[in-house]
Amino acid sequence: MPNFTTLPGFRDFYPDDLAVRNHIMRAWREAALRYGFQEYDGPPLEPLELYVEKSGPEIVQQLYNFTDKGGREVALRPEMTPTLARLVGARAGGMRKPIKWFSLPQLFRYERQQRGRLREHFQFNCDILGEPGVAADAELLALALDTLRALGLTAEHVVARVSDRRLLRALLLHAGVPEGQLTLAYNIVDKIEREPRESILGRLTEEAGVPEPAAAAVLGIFAHRDYDAVREAYGGTAGVAEELARLDEYFRLLAAMGLGEFVRFDLSIVRGLAYYTGIVFEVFDRQGELRAVCGGGRYDHLLQQIAGVDLPALGFGMGDVVLRELLSDRGLLPEAGTGVDYYLVAVTADERDALLSLAHRLRDAGRSVDYGLQPRGVGKQFKDAAAARARRVVILGPDELQAGVAVVRDMASGEEVRVPLERME
Repeated sequence: MPNFTTLPGFRDFYPDDLAVRNHIMRAWREAALRYGFQEYDGPPLEPLELYVEKSGPEIVQQLYNFTDKGGREVALRPEMTPTLARLVGARAGGMRKPIKWFSLPQLFRYERQQRGRLREHFQFNCDILGEPGVAADAELLALALDTLRALGLTAEHVVARVSDRRLLRALLLHAGVPEGQLTLAYNIVDKIEREPRESILGRLTEEAGVPEPAAAAVLGIFAHRDYDAVREAYGGTAGVAEELARLDEYFRLLAAMGLGEFVRFDLSIVRGLAYYTGIVFEVFDRQGELRAVCGGGRYDHLLQQIAGVDLPALGFGMGDVVLRELLSDRGLLPEAGTGVDYYLVAVTADERDALLSLAHRLRDAGRSVDYGLQPRGVGKQFKDAAAARARRVVILGPDELQAGVAVVRDMASGEEVRVPLERME
């Protein structure tokens, strides 16, 4: 027989695995709703051009794309922002601003597998559209952090590392990076924690065409990792003061929400994608063992580029793969399986009709109920109840039915009580 297995980078979800996924996605949805966000979705298959328009032709190498039977070039969605832009672009004029939307899509990218990254994953996407003020930036990061807090993570577990593309732009221009080379410079310094200093210096001069003294000045900027150090070194530089003032307000708002201990300024957070225009952030585990749990920022011009709608915008994505790894490492995953409220046991075949009647009544009342579909001995039924993780076992025998009661055993404590059948609920 053929030995069929899942494709590389894809997952099967057995019941216990799906219970964990549902636990994560429930926390995502509940957090977004608490913040007043509305849920949306779109098709998992979109025109290939939608992604090329946003990211350029090189994105095709990372996509699951093909020509469909109608001759259309299509792709499984690798991200949600282009779909969001298309949806908002169609109705933006009649929508109340700001627009606060979230989605929980499954996304697909043909990438090299590694810990925390597969070729498919589920992602929590949250976006605020139509609000230019820094309060929206603070609200967005607060939602990301409160989502992680709802899953049991604390400031001892995770930290949000924050920077600002406008501040970085002013600093790079001050260092002598030509304005036309800024995007290339962003992509290079985005690797500043993962590549040696000499490599970054060489790439700035050779790939981005940055003069050698300017490239050395760029590396000097990133030596100032502390916010106060950046302020002291560059606070009097043209164009920098107003960017620092915005960050001051941002950090003040987060502190007022009680989230200050989760947040750290870090200029090395660049997020190399060209479309970011303002405050950007990535959330990491404090021990530095995993990829970023979450990342995002402000992208004020992207909707204009994709959908012709001039709306300021910001958003983040939080994937389930690395988040599950982190929750597992910290012992915060839920116990496997939730079990059922009741497992019904019939002592003899004569109690079968009464068992079915009680099961249906309890299910109508919203209880989860299980029982053996074939007559079995009482001992085997109790084993089945334990396997089903039943919280209570209800025993129906001839004497109990004669008295109009059931024996209810609490499976955790072993305590048994006799309960009138009409009061079972």
